[in-house]
Amino acid sequence: FFLFNNMACLFCFSSTPLADSEKTGRHGSTLGRYAENSNKFEISLCQVPCSRECPFCVGTMLCYCPVQIWMRHRALNHVSPGSGWSHYTCCQGYYGGCCCVQPGQMGEDSCPSVCMCLESCIFPGLAVSATSMVVREAHNLGLDEDDVRLIRCSNCLQIFSCFCNIIACLTDCEAVDQMAHIIDCVADIMFCSVAGCSTAQAYHEIKKRESNSAPQMQKMFR
Repeated sequence: FFLFNNMACLFCFSSTPLADSEKTGRHGSTLGRYAENSNKFEISLCQVPCSRECPFCVGTMLCYCPVQIWMRHRALNHVSPGSGWSHYTCCQGYYGGCCCVQPGQMGEDSCPSVCMCLESCIFPGLAVSATSMVVREAHNLGLDEDDVRLIRCSNCLQIFSCFCNIIACLTDCEAVDQMAHIIDCVADIMFCSVAGCSTAQAYHEIKKRESNSAPQMQKMFR
């Protein structure tokens, strides 16, 4: 129910191409590079709940961190078969660093799986986005309408949540506190739904690409 509701709310936002102002910042600039690409993921985010990948989407929400660790390994070895964790860096370096957190300097060479575990726990949103970006970059996939709506919806929701929490801190009104709590809950549900759909979308794309590139068995005739 929550999954379908959150996907439906995306349609309240415009699907017009990203403006230059929306291609700024770490996340916007990363996605902005692919805004004009004509190739797309085979299934969009809003199509995931009605696709055969829906169970995988739900499983992602129930077992978030283990699935993200497995998916990053799967994506990296999809791009470079047999590479294991050798190409892993924190968030794959897509979103830069901050203070003491610098991709490539977090012990990824010696303990990549441990670092990925910490990434999925501490930076859950970036972990999903980075795995999706590995697949997007490998196949030069652009942004579909759902991606554009998602960026706008997520930005609006986060700003509204921040605003409500600030007001709640400055006032003693119980109604404002309750509203802030409700908005936080909506933001959490939105995050889980979109993260699950994004992970399932990348998983489906990997399966499709590997299936298409697999050698076909040919019949032998005498």
